[in-house]
Formats: sequence, structure tokens, C-alpha cells
Amino acid sequence: MFKKQGLPIYGPRLRKVARKHFGWQSLRPGQFKPMRAVLRRKDALVVLPTGAGKSAIYQIPAVLLPGPTVVISPLLALQQDQIAALNDLADSKVRAVRVSSAETAAQKREAMELLRTGQAEFLFITPEQLSDPERIAEVRALKPGLVAVDEAHCISTWGHDFRPDYLALGEMIKQIGRPPILALTATASPPIREDIIERLRLNKPEIHVSGLDRSNLFLEVAYCPDEDYRWRRLTAMLDAEQRPGIIYVATRRAAEELAERLTTAGYGAEFYHGGMAAGIREQRHQDFSDDKVDIMVATSAFGMGIDKPNIRWVAHMALPDSPDSYFQEIGRAGRDGEPGRTVLLWRSEDEAIQRFFAGGSPDAGELQEIAGILHKGPQTRTALQKATGMGPRKIGQLLSLLEEVGAVQTGTGNKLSVPPRAPLPAVAAKAAIDVYERQQAIVRSRTDMMRAFAQSRQCRTETLLAYFGEEIKRQCGHCDNCADGTAAEVDAAEQAGPFPVHSQVRHNEWGTGMVMNYEEERMTVLFDTVGYKTLSVPVVVEQKLLTPA
Repeated sequence: MFKKQGLPIYGPRLRKVARKHFGWQSLRPGQFKPMRAVLRRKDALVVLPTGAGKSAIYQIPAVLLPGPTVVISPLLALQQDQIAALNDLADSKVRAVRVSSAETAAQKREAMELLRTGQAEFLFITPEQLSDPERIAEVRALKPGLVAVDEAHCISTWGHDFRPDYLALGEMIKQIGRPPILALTATASPPIREDIIERLRLNKPEIHVSGLDRSNLFLEVAYCPDEDYRWRRLTAMLDAEQRPGIIYVATRRAAEELAERLTTAGYGAEFYHGGMAAGIREQRHQDFSDDKVDIMVATSAFGMGIDKPNIRWVAHMALPDSPDSYFQEIGRAGRDGEPGRTVLLWRSEDEAIQRFFAGGSPDAGELQEIAGILHKGPQTRTALQKATGMGPRKIGQLLSLLEEVGAVQTGTGNKLSVPPRAPLPAVAAKAAIDVYERQQAIVRSRTDMMRAFAQSRQCRTETLLAYFGEEIKRQCGHCDNCADGTAAEVDAAEQAGPFPVHSQVRHNEWGTGMVMNYEEERMTVLFDTVGYKTLSVPVVVEQKLLTPA
């Protein structure tokens, strides 16, 4: 279908579909290669910045592939925006339907019938809906040609916490026939990419990372010795900048209190967080999208699904939990290509909040109890919840850990069982806790890297891109450190480093890792198993702590 004289002719076909069905006259940088991977029926992981056209990477090839395309997406608001954009085209080749908690049983049946009869191409669905065995059977019968996992970083950042169904996506996709998988995200550092690949069980995926340098965004960071100073810096920015904009805070209470303080001071603001009623959240989301709200004070729950090009600035009133979250959130500014500003106002106390959110270690007794029950015979999750008295969230977290150590497997009908040669319950519980501790080491290291970014005197874009595995050969010119000349002062330290930035090194205890950056006499290395470590360069050289890998 896609060959002429033995050579692929993907480009003309893709461009023709883009023009005919979507009205796009050209493809953007970073889109063509992953589209080609999709048409070759290969798995792919794509990291493109917000606003770079990730959705087109599955939408255009889907027209050329047999069978419908399943789009697994985390938020109903995000799904609704994408569905509306597709259906506004009034083209049966790109019609989209949804199966979610927002649809009635009759609407779900109608959606499946449209897909079965070829009157719709895209099925939008959440992991929770896909976890239903009956739904899996229905989707399998459609013989989908592609699965697109949107916002794929949620597999890593949410799956270990409050969306455990994300961790089972690989098994769910296998049960619907295992079509090729396209994972899409705007932010994924190397450890998160590995997590995505492992969780989705991607088969030798093509990895495409491009365009992460947003040259229209000015990156600025300020250390705030106290809350009064942080407030003054924020209001100074509000007085100087156009609107709309987003202010990110660490907690729900902080969102409500800051919105009230801003409104009292004459800056009309609303707040948004995950603890609000769904209807109010949807209304706030819509009001911001419609330019009825100029300043939104929000937790990290706000952002995905905001397809709003004219956001002029994004401010953070605390250290984000990781550079991944930070990059995702600042990427919402300046999507129209016009200048945008990002301001991070941080205090040392911010880290304590992130440590608190990391939570405590799982209970060995509970892990052993679950493993012991499964040793007696296969069980459903519902049966496990009844037998243990644990809630679905906790069960999901513990099962995920047990699965990682080979103590649990998911079989037909979504029943859980013990695989051959599985460790005994007590051994499995200890191994699962070890896995959890390794995960938490990575989480803690991301918080450490966020603080290092805030304190850095290097080019901030260079520091961010190094974290994501990209590199620029110059100072960016659009961050505070480049603007005031401090970035130029530290370039010499990097040039004098014992290993090139982004080179692979090995440590006797921590294994292999990648050199991320240098600053003064310190170097940061991302190790595969223990996360980020900051080392003294003189000690590394003198004691030969690192060798080329």
C-alpha cells in the first residue's frame, strides 16, 4: 500500500491526507519521522513540546491505516477538546467518539456501533474504562490498527500514585489485540521514557525527541528569603505583564488563599484544584479558555487540556516536584509563538512540601497478604479488595509493585494469579519494598534536580535540555542567567570537566549513568538505578570514581 518501486512514499501520502482531511498545508518539524514509524507499524515514543502538534502524529496516519484508532487519554476535558476539533471538520474519515464516565449506556453503545460500521475512526477512552473486561472484548472486536497513548508521562507520574490502571495499560493493549503503540508526551526525561517503554511493553520503539527549546519563552528564577518578598515579586510581574496567565502553587489550600489575596489586592483571580466539584472545575476550565478569567491560581491538576494559545506567562510560587512537571507547566505559555515569560519564585522550605507528598513506604505485611491470597488461586481485583479490606487505589499500588518483582500476573478476564517460579509471599514483599525504594530514590533525585535548576548559574535552557537528554551548543539568550552574563562565567567549568556532557560513565556502586552538567567544581550525573547524584569534580578525578562506560 505504501510502496512504489520498493521505496517508501510516505511523505506525499501524509501531506495529501493532511491537506484533504485536516486542512493543513504542511507538516511541522518533528512530526514526519514518527508518522513514518506509525505507517511502518512500529512502536514509537514521541517527546514534543506543548503546541508542536503531537495529536497530528496519530491523526494523519490513522486515515491510512486499516481499523479504527484507540486514543487513551487521561482527562475528559482534554478528550473533549480533541474530539470537538476532529468532529468540527465534518469528515467521516476523522470522526471521533468517546466511551467514558460522562456518557450514558446508550451513548456508549451508539459510539461502538459507529466504530463497528466504519462511521467513526477514533475511539477516545480512559484507562479506567478500558480496564473493564467487557469493554476490552468490544474494543478487540473492532480490530484497531493503532493505539495512541496521549500524555504518556502520566504512566510514570500518576500510575505509581492515584491512577493505578495506568500501570496495567500494557496488559490491556495486549488484550485488545496488541496493535502498534504510539506514546506521546510533552515532557519525558530518560528515566520516565524508560518507565513508559517498560509499562506499555513497547517493542524496540523508535524514540523521537525534538524541539524542546522554546525560544519565545524567557526563563526567570528568583530565590525568595520570605513570603513577603515572594508576594512583592509576584505582584511586580502582574503589574508589568499582559494577561492571561497561570500561577502554580503546591497545595489546594495555597490556591484558594492566594486567589483570595490577589482578588482583595485588585488582581481578579480564580483558583482551581483537584478537590473541587467536577462541575465547578469544568466551569473554571471553560472560563479561562474563553478569556473570562485573567489569572488562574492552580495546583498541578490544571493544565492538560488547556488548548489556549495566548497565555502570556506562567508563574510558580513554589518549587515543582521535578523538572518534568516544570517543563510541562511552563510550556503552556506562548503557544501562539509570541513572547512569553516564566517566573519561578522559590524558597528552601518548598522542598519539605514535596518530600511530604512523596508519602511513606508500603506495608510489608499488606504486600505479603496479597501475595499469599493469590498463591491460593486466581482472584479479581474486586475479590482482593473484599478479602483484604483495602481500597482500589492501595490495591493497585501494591499489585504494581508485586508485578514488578514477578509475583503477580494478569490473565484472561483480568484475573490476577501467581506466575510459575514466582517468589514466595514473604520474599515477594521484601523485593517489592526494594523496588519502591528505588523508585523513591528517583523521585527524590528529581526534586534535587529541580533545586539545582533553581540555584544554577548556567544557561537555564541548557540545564533543562540536558535533563531531557537534548543539547544546545550555545547559550540560549532567553533566560535570566544568559541575560545578566552569569551563564558565560560558568562555561569554562564545563569545558574543563573530566567527561563530556551527555557522555556515559560508570561508578563502581551506582552503575552506569549520563553526565548531565558541570557547575563550578561540581558535576551532576544521572545514574540508571539511583537517579541523580551531584559529585565533587576534584574527588572524582583524584579517586577515579568514574570511568567511561
